[in-house]
Amino acid sequence: MNYQPLILASTSIYRRELLGRLKIPFQVAAPDIDETALPGESAKQVAWRLSREKARAVAIHYPGALIIGSDQVALLGEEQLGKPLTHENAVRQLRTMRGHSVTFYTALTLLNARNDEIQTEIAKNCVSFRNFSDDEIESYLRKEQPYHSAGSAKSEGLGVALISRMEGDDPTALVGLPLIQLVSMLKKEGVLIL
Repeated sequence: MNYQPLILASTSIYRRELLGRLKIPFQVAAPDIDETALPGESAKQVAWRLSREKARAVAIHYPGALIIGSDQVALLGEEQLGKPLTHENAVRQLRTMRGHSVTFYTALTLLNARNDEIQTEIAKNCVSFRNFSDDEIESYLRKEQPYHSAGSAKSEGLGVALISRMEGDDPTALVGLPLIQLVSMLKKEGVLIL
């Protein structure tokens, strides 16, 4: 069994809660990187790059650890939807999304800082949204305030009332940390969950 420290390169309470489900000890560290998409970068490429950058940024401070980085980008047609951060942006995103399907790309990186081995995978989830009203948008945002969630809707919470269908690789990926993939990655590093 590998006894390297496990570090989650994220300040997200949702990712922390998800990783806690695996019942293994870990620490949390803020990656402190610029999450702006580069010109011409696809949603999938943004998520991939940022998950790796987050892991590498934290690895500097934890050279002997296993570092988990993750990032999520939502895509509606050609428009990338990030975290809205404000009420106004969330209203705009939800109005745009209603009646449509949005693809969520969640990239997961596991970096062994001891030997610089890196694994990165992307989970894809497609979410179809109901044709909800402006009043429903306002009610939802008042109750849940999902301003730090890509696409402004939290499927693990009240946002499920806005959704008509979900399909994809891993339901935990939609929340922000693909645990199915993570278990496989950890096993390759000698970390056994069961």
